[in-house]
Amino acid sequence: MAEVSDSSKRSPRSGFADVAETLVITFFVVTLAFTYLVRVATIRGGSMESTLMPNDKVVVNLLDRSPENGDIVLIDARSSFTLAEDGALEQGEGVGDIIVKRVIAHGGQTVDIDFKAGAVYVDGVKLREDYVRLGLTHIDGGAFTGRYPVTVPEGYIFVMGDHRSVSKDSRSSDIGFVPEDSVMGRVVMRIYPFSDFGAVS
Repeated sequence: MAEVSDSSKRSPRSGFADVAETLVITFFVVTLAFTYLVRVATIRGGSMESTLMPNDKVVVNLLDRSPENGDIVLIDARSSFTLAEDGALEQGEGVGDIIVKRVIAHGGQTVDIDFKAGAVYVDGVKLREDYVRLGLTHIDGGAFTGRYPVTVPEGYIFVMGDHRSVSKDSRSSDIGFVPEDSVMGRVVMRIYPFSDFGAVS
């Protein structure tokens, strides 16, 4: 016969122990979640305006490290990868920081930029970039000057900020192509300011 404890016979001390145990378990679950599942990041700088503004706080899904074109990602940019004169990948120092950018193209895709018109093309198709509101793509950062269109190497991505006139991104020799394993996660929502709380796209 199964037995069920009679909670009415528990001492106040037992009840306190249950609450303490629940709080400790909750603390560890939340700690594990924010260590391995999600991360809260604060946006610094204006390279993603006006999608993300300076001091916005966003939630990053650390499990989603295989983003699609158009996704916003957190990147460890301690190294840069550009093309040497012979077309081989050349590694540089990078910006030595964690950055937030939008994925434009993946390995095997070809990126072309018409800097005069401010238009970006992937595999010959002009991107409809409604998220770019503060200046079109008129600035060449020097990573691939004279080499466009460039084909993104397998295992790498091409990223850009939404505020193209100030963003240091794959156009820049300080970043260039980004290794897929440098993607730390995908930005999924903004939690601050509360007036803009919600999903980010």
